[in-house]
Parts: sequence; C-alpha cells; structure tokens
Amino acid sequence: MTSQDIAEVTQLLDAVEKADSRKPLNDHLLIDLHHGGRTGFAGLTVYKPDTKHPIAYCQVSRGNDSWALDLVINPQHRGETRELGQDLLTEAIRIISNQGGGQLQWWLFEPNETHRFLASQINLKPLRDILQLRVELPLSKKVIADTKSISITPFQVGKDDNDWLAVNNRAFALHPAQGGWTHETLLTRQAEPWFDAQGLLLHHIDEQLVGFCWTKLDRGSDSLLGEIYVIAVDPNHHKKGLGRSLTVAGLNHLTSKGATIGMLYVDKNNFAAIAMYSKIGFSTHHQEQAFVGEISPSTMQS
Repeated sequence: MTSQDIAEVTQLLDAVEKADSRKPLNDHLLIDLHHGGRTGFAGLTVYKPDTKHPIAYCQVSRGNDSWALDLVINPQHRGETRELGQDLLTEAIRIISNQGGGQLQWWLFEPNETHRFLASQINLKPLRDILQLRVELPLSKKVIADTKSISITPFQVGKDDNDWLAVNNRAFALHPAQGGWTHETLLTRQAEPWFDAQGLLLHHIDEQLVGFCWTKLDRGSDSLLGEIYVIAVDPNHHKKGLGRSLTVAGLNHLTSKGATIGMLYVDKNNFAAIAMYSKIGFSTHHQEQAFVGEISPSTMQS
C-alpha cells in the first residue's frame, strides 16, 4: 500500500472507532498497516464511483505459522456488509491460498449473524474466545499487601532486546501472533508513538530475565485506560507466583502514570489465569470470538 492508501484507510478506521467507541483493528494488524508492504501483508479496499475514500477495508497478515484477517465497514454502509464482505473475503482467501495457505483466524467483537454468515462462506468456524478484563485503579491496599513484591527494572532498548525476545518466544511458542517474534517485529513496536521503555517491566533472577509485564497507555479514551499489553513468565519459572506479582507491578506502574482503569485480554479457557486476575479485582468487560479454518494452497503456485 502507498502512503496515500494507508492515510485513507486510517481515516476509515478513525470513523469506525468514533462510531463504535473501540479500535476496529487489533495492535498487531494496525502496526502491519502502518508498515504496509511487508511480506505476508495485504490490504484490500472498496471504493464506489461517487466516493473519494474507501467504504470498506479487509486486511490479511501472516503471523507465527498462521494468518490473521479483519474486515472493516464504514458505519454508513453497514447495510451492505454481506455484499462487501463476501467480495473482500473471497479475494483475501485467494491471496492467502496463493501464498501457500495455512490456518486463518478472524477475531470478532461480539459477532452477529452477518459475521457468522460471512465466516461460514469461507469455511471458518468459531473456535476460540477471549475476554477483555478490567479493574479500577488504584488497586486496593489489601491486594497489594497480599502480593509478593519482586524486583523490577525498566527495559533498556538495545541492551535487553535479545533476552526479551528469548523469553517472549519461549512463553508464546504456540501463539499465532505473539510467538516467533524477530528483532524486526520488536523494532516496529518500539517505533510506535505509545511505546515507553519505562513501561516494559522486567524481572530477573540471578541476572537472568525470567518474566516481564509490558504496559501501554491509551490516551484516546475518556478515562485513561492502562493496558497490560503483554505479560509472560519463562516456562522454566512457572508456578512461583510471578504472574500475579508482575501483574500488580504493571498495574501500579499504570496508576503512577494516571490510569484509572486497568485492562488486559485472556483466553476464556485459561481458568488459572482468570482466577488469578479475579483475585486482583478484574471482571469481564466483553468477549471476543475467533473464527478459524484451514486455507488450502493454490494449485497455481509457482
């Protein structure tokens, strides 16, 4: 995509965010759009003869051994979602097939019947659910007192990159978006305007990185929303209570930056994590669902 294409799609995303009070693309897809043109990325747009800006957008991005997809329709044209969606998704599947196929995931915010219809047209079935959890900040004194305090140091760009990537990729070895990160992937996040190295908290044992809590501030919301963007503990150090300690450390950091609400995402079937977050004070804000399928490779590949 050209810089003009990216600017026009960004205008569409802004209009949708204003109408829905939430970002239409997740961070992984949005960052791929900002760096449009990389291997494994395709952005598809729909214009009408009397419009100067896209009324619909579909994006595919290759992740860790799988593909992610999303579909965005201008609020004024949502009555045409089936027609526009079928055309865009058909082209998206063709692109993925020509690139060797593979698993495809389409995450949807509280999917409706139109979403389910479109997913079925490209043979995607509901498979995974994630919850967005929120908690009021600051945390209660009891929660903080009941949490083991651990040593925390801020991330240093250039110095901690290799250690962070090693822990992240071990912790998310099977995750389609967060696993398999490279230095290039990390650099794209560090280039984002929201990145703050002071908000990427590291925990070491015997000078070895064993866990981290990466926080992020969303200054576009009415209340300052503080997100636990990524949190992980090295698999060799599980069951030591580090997840709770890192979570509380991250929330305390967000509080110090003025956040009044803490937020994170968790798999609906990750009962242990949900139980731990509940004890800290988190509750479910909304649910999102992934429609998943296997795309066959094209027989026309060279």
